[in-house]
Amino acid sequence: MEQNLAETPPMIHRQKNKLTAQAVLNGDVKGLKRLLPFLGPAFIASVAYLDPGNFATNITAGSKYGYLLLWVIFASNLMAVLIQSLSAKLGIATGKNLPEVARERFPKGVSIFLWIQSELVIIATDLAEFIGAALGLYLLFGIPMLPAALITAVGSFAILELQRRGYRTLEAGIAGMVLIVVLAFTFQVIMAKPDAGAVAAGIFTPQFQGVDSILLAAGILGATVMPHAIYLHSSLTQSRVVGIDDKEKKQIFKLEFIDILIAMLIAGAVNMAMVVVAAALFFKNGLVVEDLDIAFEQFRHLAGPVTAVSFGLGLLIAGLSSSSVGTMAGDVVMQGFINKRINLYLRRAITIIPPLAIIAFGINATSALVMSQVVLSFGIAFALIPLVIFTSDRKIMNGLVNHRITTVLGWIISALVVSLNLFLIVEMFV
Repeated sequence: MEQNLAETPPMIHRQKNKLTAQAVLNGDVKGLKRLLPFLGPAFIASVAYLDPGNFATNITAGSKYGYLLLWVIFASNLMAVLIQSLSAKLGIATGKNLPEVARERFPKGVSIFLWIQSELVIIATDLAEFIGAALGLYLLFGIPMLPAALITAVGSFAILELQRRGYRTLEAGIAGMVLIVVLAFTFQVIMAKPDAGAVAAGIFTPQFQGVDSILLAAGILGATVMPHAIYLHSSLTQSRVVGIDDKEKKQIFKLEFIDILIAMLIAGAVNMAMVVVAAALFFKNGLVVEDLDIAFEQFRHLAGPVTAVSFGLGLLIAGLSSSSVGTMAGDVVMQGFINKRINLYLRRAITIIPPLAIIAFGINATSALVMSQVVLSFGIAFALIPLVIFTSDRKIMNGLVNHRITTVLGWIISALVVSLNLFLIVEMFV
């Protein structure tokens, strides 16, 4: 009885949202209010683009090359819009998430393989996010890394509790955390006083400066596609608002696409802000900064303690929120690929073990972040290629099947991202 009572509020919120969404589809709601029932899923998925791995890459890019590689982040964001829109569209069109469609279409052995590799990728992703949050606590409060990691674990469990209270509560919580990260980097940009003309030139002028800049650009582009964000986004839209026919499903997708544009714009702006701040403070002063703890100290030295605190806070919040989203993605891939589920809190407890072990053994946090990105690179093809295949199949998508140009762009982006990640893996080990 208690369980039913506990589940009642989320069920009521879900039902209200569906009724409001149906009123929008019927044309009874006008103006900006039409967007409200459809906002949220992309904000949860966008957290993957604000994880601590991005912090390390962007700070390095800005300190080494100034504003030179801002255009790479701009291009990466455009790719992210297309990829996340394909994932959302698959959920809307089929009522299933990407792993579920893969289980239906692929042999059982292939589905099991896809599940195992996706779990490994999510563990690697979670490692980066968990260590990033713990590092944020260490930088802000001087808490040693191991106790900081344990506090991070408690925080990630608290965020998962939001999901039990309903997806609207979870979306509000995640959006609030993203807002904190946005405010933190907005403050840093203001304090850094970047050259506006150089920023504009960096965004709209594609160029490189030697082989190392090409490698770093490849790292930025290669880290654009996060496999767990692709799996998760399709699950967030599959049953949120259900269209009864192709016409309604197209309406739903158009409104969800606005959600994607807003969320990806915010994520892209934050990533650019990281590069801009590093360029305005570190590159301008001839400093090459590749470790996040050194970046924190240099922020304190060059722009004052408040700027350093805003950086540490952004790192902490980004790590906490993205870690919880990774746990949710793990639940999706297990349910989708092999039709099994374990308790979400048990999953969180299991995935805490690898980062705790790495921190306990004293491995450099930034090095662990880099290695996690390498592992993550292996899983990109297994998420992205099936996504393009399925969304290009009229039998699966019906009226929401990709336009020819969308399919061509999807394959170009897939080839580019997969090639760059393979190239980076070879470069790292050779």
